[in-house]
Amino acid sequence: MTSILESILFVASKPLTIGKIAKSMETDEGEVEHAIGLLQEKYSALSGIHIARSGDTVQMITNPEYVSYVEKYTKSEILGELTKPQLETLTVVAYRGPVTRPELEEIRGVNCSVILRNLMIRGLIIETDQKDSVLPVYELSIDALRHMGISSAHELPDFETLHAHVNLVQTQEE
Repeated sequence: MTSILESILFVASKPLTIGKIAKSMETDEGEVEHAIGLLQEKYSALSGIHIARSGDTVQMITNPEYVSYVEKYTKSEILGELTKPQLETLTVVAYRGPVTRPELEEIRGVNCSVILRNLMIRGLIIETDQKDSVLPVYELSIDALRHMGISSAHELPDFETLHAHVNLVQTQEE
């Protein structure tokens, strides 16, 4: 149960309510509360990761003690030109969006959490909650569309062909 919660908190990029977590884990809130306590012990003051709790919401965060290092790293990540992995991720989001992080990672074959965060910080993609899922979806932002001189992702070259490509559709259905 604790490992499941840890996985959910890891992929979630925002605070989650205990009720939403319990529903997704198909358990009761008491079990989630117990698992949160175990994770808080696991990620003690010596860890780079903490479990933050505010009321009935919980989120996996970086250790506040290291905020200056994290800020320095993120500033270096968002300045300058996009890297090849960022461009690849942005392309997949553009042509397959709205797409969840696991779907994106299945397509790219690598963890995309940091890249997604950087693209959001740059204002190129947006994260939207899904009503029936813990996982948010990602899609191009209005600013990204504006930078490309288009008003919709459907205007991208070969959009219809690539959006419905059989290999990508099979990946998302699995």
